[in-house]
Order: sequence, then structure tokens, then C-alpha cells
Amino acid sequence: MVEIQGISKSFQKTVKDNTAEIKALTEVSLSVRENEFISIIGPSGCGKTTLLKIIDGLIPHDSGQILINGKRISGPGPDRAVVFQTFALLPWRTVLANVEFSLELRRVSKEERTSIARDYLKRVGLEEFEHHYPHELSGGMQQRAGLARALAVNPTILLMDEPFGSVDAQTRQLLQEELLELWQRERKTVIFITHSMDEAVYLADRVVVMTPRPGRVAEILDVPLPRPRIPDVVRRDPKFVELTNYIWDSLKKAMENHH
Repeated sequence: MVEIQGISKSFQKTVKDNTAEIKALTEVSLSVRENEFISIIGPSGCGKTTLLKIIDGLIPHDSGQILINGKRISGPGPDRAVVFQTFALLPWRTVLANVEFSLELRRVSKEERTSIARDYLKRVGLEEFEHHYPHELSGGMQQRAGLARALAVNPTILLMDEPFGSVDAQTRQLLQEELLELWQRERKTVIFITHSMDEAVYLADRVVVMTPRPGRVAEILDVPLPRPRIPDVVRRDPKFVELTNYIWDSLKKAMENHH
């Protein structure tokens, strides 16, 4: 499905006339299966977001290649959609018009895009709020609207960059459950970036642990928890506790070796 092969990326950073090269990613390789849910976790600044943008085709990489269903990608495509941490909703548009936005860009007719947008607002539980503006919604609702907008274009791959990072703990848990329900229903391939060990393990089939910058894959762990994941059952499962602790130790070690 998604083949990430030896991806490396550096940035030029200029400080007081001195230009330094900062290596963001080194030789990152990862295979993601169809309909798989992958979490990527790693220290701040390890290039997780950079990797996601490269997969989306938003920024170029220096070496390596990314294949989707065997085809090399060279830019953004209709098979991928991104959900960011900052909801990225257009403040001057209603919730409905926000969800329609990506369909407009694809030249979908007015009637069709309104009906698709309404359908997805219903799936994320926002059908009553279609005429509201983003500032009238809570953080969790804004994030649901962002999710509806990404799903409306019916991508096969959903790229999520810490989408629940800026909502409170209770909302976060609710959104995690809703995301899993949607994923189970819609069968998408999800690559999900998070800072939270708990979230990474709760959501994913496999967790990819990255090293500090320059980011590379430290290890890939299978999550041996049954689906559907019932939050209270899962979080009390000794395997869940063991795996989150293991990832925490693994990240700590990586940070210590880095310093």
C-alpha cells in the first residue's frame, strides 16, 4: 500500500548569516499495509511532521522514494488527505462550507458537494451545526469538522498530525473512540502522529518509534490488543500497560543516547 523507502531530508537554516544544514530525517523506511492503522511516536523535533508532509507530497525529499500501490508519488493526490493539529478551518466559512471546500477544489458540483458534506457532518455528529462558524464551536467540534473535511474527498490514506493534541483529555478520549469507529466503518489506511504513548497504543495496529533528530525508525512494535477496542477494557489490559511502558523506556533511552 504505502512504501516509504530510505527517505532522507535536510533543511537549510540561516542564523546571523551562517547557513547550517539541519538533517530532519535519515533513511526512513516503513511499509504500511492497506487499511492498517499506524501510529508514529518520537521526541519533539524528530521529523515526524516532515515525514507526513513528504508522504502527502507537500514538500520534496532529498533521497529515497515513496510508493503508493506501487506508483511513485511526486506531489499531493486525491488518494491522501491530512488532518492537522491546528484545525485549519477557514474562519469566514460555515462548518458546511468548510467541509465542502476540498470538494470545491476538485470541481464537484454544488448539489453533490453539499450532499457529500452533509453526509460526513452526520458521520462525525455535527449535522446540527452546519450553519455555525468555527469560532462558535468547541475545540473537539472543530477537530471533528476538520476530520469530516478530510474524509469528504474519500481518500484511501488519512494522514493525521497530532490531531487531538490541542483538546482536553476528556474530549481527546472521545475523539479517539470516534476515530476508531469511523476507521472501522470506512476502512482507511491511517498514519497517525502523536506524542502520547497511551494514544499511540490504544489506536494502532503497529507503533513506529522514531529516534531524536535526525529521525530514523528505531523500532516497530505490534499492538497485540483485540479490536474493537473498548477503552476501559483495553487500558486495563496488562499488555496495554506493558507496551506503553516499553515505548516510554525506549524513547527515554533514545533521548539519553542522543545527549
